[in-house]
Amino acid sequence: MKTANQFKPAQAALFALFTILGATVAARPCHAQEHKAINLSPQRGLPFSDGVMAGKTLYVAGQEGTDASDKLVAGGIGPETSAALENIQNVLKAAGFELKDVVSVTVYLADIHEFPDMNKIYKSVMPDPKPARATVQVAALVNNARIEISAIAVKSK
Repeated sequence: MKTANQFKPAQAALFALFTILGATVAARPCHAQEHKAINLSPQRGLPFSDGVMAGKTLYVAGQEGTDASDKLVAGGIGPETSAALENIQNVLKAAGFELKDVVSVTVYLADIHEFPDMNKIYKSVMPDPKPARATVQVAALVNNARIEISAIAVKSK
């Protein structure tokens, strides 16, 4: 690396300015956002949280279509989609958020051919404007689920 003496006068002045600015920025304390875990069933002992708040943003972990006892609901993609969205609502509520705060959703399907049935339920539950969304087929889901949905929500105030 060159030193200030190896530059022309104008370059040396810029070098000194950038060196000072760099030192000033590096000396400032870092203000990382505080993280708060949202765990609806800590007794499950899973190695992740149902949601994590960072500032005004809530990251909701993938939710399957399970009931209160963590068993998949019967009936296939329709009931599983309804239950997964209800589980997302439970995480949102526990963190003080609502469905209208959701800005992005990722839907994981075990079979992409079930997209129309999933979409019918999804459209009836999610408020307008609909969040941004990606839907993908995956090789398999935990518990042989048909669907898993994750979400990101942001508080406007």
